[in-house]
Amino acid sequence: MIALEDRQRTVQWVEAACREGARFKQACEVAGIDARTVQRWKTGDGLERGDGRPQAIRPTPAHALSAEERQRILEVANEPRFAELPPARIVPMLADEGTYIASESSFSRVLRAHGQVRHRGRAKAPQRRRPPSTHVATQPRQLWSWDLTFLASQVLGQWFYLYLILDVYSRKIVGFEVHETDSADHAVDLLRRTALSEGLHTLERKPVLHGDNGATIKATTVLAMLHWLGIKPSYSRPRVSDDNAFVEALFRTAKYRPQYPTSGFADLHAARSWASQFVTWYNHEHRHSGIRFVSPAQRHAGHDQEILARRHALYMQAREAHPRRWARHTRNWEPITTVTLNPERDSVVNAALQSENEAAAAA
Repeated sequence: MIALEDRQRTVQWVEAACREGARFKQACEVAGIDARTVQRWKTGDGLERGDGRPQAIRPTPAHALSAEERQRILEVANEPRFAELPPARIVPMLADEGTYIASESSFSRVLRAHGQVRHRGRAKAPQRRRPPSTHVATQPRQLWSWDLTFLASQVLGQWFYLYLILDVYSRKIVGFEVHETDSADHAVDLLRRTALSEGLHTLERKPVLHGDNGATIKATTVLAMLHWLGIKPSYSRPRVSDDNAFVEALFRTAKYRPQYPTSGFADLHAARSWASQFVTWYNHEHRHSGIRFVSPAQRHAGHDQEILARRHALYMQAREAHPRRWARHTRNWEPITTVTLNPERDSVVNAALQSENEAAAAA
């Protein structure tokens, strides 16, 4: 789109070049404009009124959101419970309540038009090279991942340590503790309590527990406890710092929460109180993008399939009410059935699943 002043100036340059003996087409090419465009400007009122597209009156598309729908989007998005959430999490939460207003992209467009830009809030997964083996989970209590991270104290040089075990399939935090020291004894206690709370003694096949190569994770007492519990250990490859991506992403989510104190924790009690509140929020309130925006607790309990089926039915009803708003299919609410520790191509996942099925059949 060329402004009126630029049009007039360009035509003057072309006409001046033609008066000096230049050919009209070559003069337009030098000016960076098509010859037919200049002819159209001169035969019409393009050099007097300029481009008419900005002032053109276009009919409102039949499938566009109404003023009432746009207003409702603003009202809902600014409710206290949604004020800090991006549309990616607002829309699934509304669907669980049986309410469909508009799609995630429509929410984003309306909020952006009113100067309310909200980021998606999804942590970028670390880039990984292909691992030597792939652990696969098709249900909870098959694949765990654990690690510990530093929690800053208000005292310079003092730290607290958050020990955490994550169920990779459901993304639920199944065990955590906060201590003042980094000790293998704390890791052993966490393993024993988590195994008891998750009922591992009732499982025929115990989970695989993946961790990094830290001294605490690979301590002799920890290995002895894993052997006693029947849990198979798995470790990151040497000199590969991002092989434990699920827990690393979880720690990033924790430390970017608004409730995380940037100046550090006052004491151990404050650190434990924060950790307890974060785990409760993460397991029961947080809608995880990697599991179709259900909470980890819902997926861990096996409720995600029913929830996603209701969402699919709601979207089909919305499509029937406004078919022109849907170009093709509705949003994919199919449950994610397979989770791998280090996501790879489908052939790798299928091969791992086949080997597990053959081992189960042989047993």
